[in-house]
Amino acid sequence: MLVGLAGVLAGAALTLNLPAIADKDTQTALPVEELRAFTDVFARIKSDYVEPVDDKKLIESAINGMVSGLDPHSAYLDAEGFKDLQVGTQGEFGGLGIEVGMEDGFVKVVSPIEDTPAFKAGVKPGDLIVKLDDAPVKGMPLNDAVKRMRGKPGSTIRLTIVRKGVDKPIVLTLTRAVIKIRSVKFKLLENGYGYVRVTQFQEHTGELLAEALNTLYKDNKAPLKGLILDLRNNPGGLLNGAVAVATAFVKPDSLVVYTDGRTEDAKMRLTASRENYLRPMQADYLKNLPQGVKQVPLVVLVNGGSASASEIVAGALQDDKRAVIMGTRTFGKGSVQTILPIGNGTAIKLTTARYFTPSGRSIQAKGIEPDIVVEDPSMPADDQGLGIRESDLEHHLSNPNGGGDAVPADKPSDAAPAADKPKSDEKIRQPVPLKPGEIVSKNDFQVNQALNLLKGLQILRGR
Repeated sequence: MLVGLAGVLAGAALTLNLPAIADKDTQTALPVEELRAFTDVFARIKSDYVEPVDDKKLIESAINGMVSGLDPHSAYLDAEGFKDLQVGTQGEFGGLGIEVGMEDGFVKVVSPIEDTPAFKAGVKPGDLIVKLDDAPVKGMPLNDAVKRMRGKPGSTIRLTIVRKGVDKPIVLTLTRAVIKIRSVKFKLLENGYGYVRVTQFQEHTGELLAEALNTLYKDNKAPLKGLILDLRNNPGGLLNGAVAVATAFVKPDSLVVYTDGRTEDAKMRLTASRENYLRPMQADYLKNLPQGVKQVPLVVLVNGGSASASEIVAGALQDDKRAVIMGTRTFGKGSVQTILPIGNGTAIKLTTARYFTPSGRSIQAKGIEPDIVVEDPSMPADDQGLGIRESDLEHHLSNPNGGGDAVPADKPSDAAPAADKPKSDEKIRQPVPLKPGEIVSKNDFQVNQALNLLKGLQILRGR
């Protein structure tokens, strides 16, 4: 978890009024008996529960239970939760700049982010944070610890750290700053071969990808011979970001993804066209990509942590036969969530559609099967990237294709792009630990296998 990044906006902001909702079904009568049972339970809690309970808390709990019981990705968002979800799309927040996890009840530093307060103060990977100001961390939920470390830029917080090999705790006072997260990282692996990792799909991911590709071609001083697109452990994000990434590599106007749901708003066809990834009046950052980007041999790396929008990109490139998909089976989240504000700064995140690859495949509870299976030898064979997948989650939606029968790709109508749900709340294992500032490890087995494949393709092509 990233300090200050509690979630990602997962849907287009749509509002629906009650009459419109009533018209969509068949004017179904209200379930009087069930509503009477609800009011009876509400009244009994108010009168008999061991402690007084606030009406607002009871109603919010009821709404939360009603929505969360639908599927693993629908949820009620209180004002704070709604605000937190919007942070991820912007890629910046007020905080310290530490990627953290939990170990033995303490907050463990996974990695400080370069040029952030934590990095400059000397926080190191493996540090255990045992106190935040005067509050002991032992037993504190990770989300609560993250909230304490987030805050207004310019404000301070005192961290007490235990570091291996150091006898006494280290006390650091850090000043929070605006932390900007770049969702695209890249490097030239060696002459002629580029590497791009997309960590999640944010508002500016498409622009950052264009910047990465232009820089790689410039640094290589010649057309690339091969490119690796790393989507491992990418939990997803904004759907228009996924469309932008796919558009960079496929032919103009190619179908990238389509969605199908009960309402007309949920039926969309998203093609590799500027209106499906650009904001109004925004310049087309994909227009001047280097020549050869759409033909360069491409390998896409995926694993069990690749979900949602990541699966859209992998599925589109696989169906288009534009790339070789390598790694292990993806998470299998093939549903679209829409954010529906309901007043007072709150909202519900509701599953409104399923999405399909261009050939009509539903990824839901099934995932993308790679063209070439390459497991990470540093992990158990049955836990390649993520132990739990969509199909393991309670109340998950079924796959409408059943045994794999295709759904006609021309079923939905054209519509504007929406956004997709980024991730499950399960912990994701990183394939290879990275050193601070390192983009990709030299010992990353899957990356090295992708590089070998690209070199082999060059030999076959006689170059």
